[in-house]
Amino acid sequence: MEERKVLVAGGNLLQAHTWKGLLETCGIHVELRGEALLGGVGELPTGMQNVELWVRESQHGSAQIQLNALDVESPQWQCVLCHETNEGSFELCWQCSSERSESHN
Repeated sequence: MEERKVLVAGGNLLQAHTWKGLLETCGIHVELRGEALLGGVGELPTGMQNVELWVRESQHGSAQIQLNALDVESPQWQCVLCHETNEGSFELCWQCSSERSESHN
């Protein structure tokens, strides 16, 4: 069995699943670890709350190139309805679920 290597470690489960899907469409096998531990946030030490993407060591370089290609900063935007600040990658407000309005960013 081929050795695996951590590609990314972080706490954003939605982004981890997005990256996993992208990498798998490129033919890179990805294992998501730590997903079940996120239910214990607040009760577990912060070092145990990470979601990690693991890839085969032979695919690590290719996977890193794919993720680096996505590293485009999108400006944050403010919701017109609730005035919550949202990350640029969000198309819906995380607070109230209203759609992004380009005219009010």
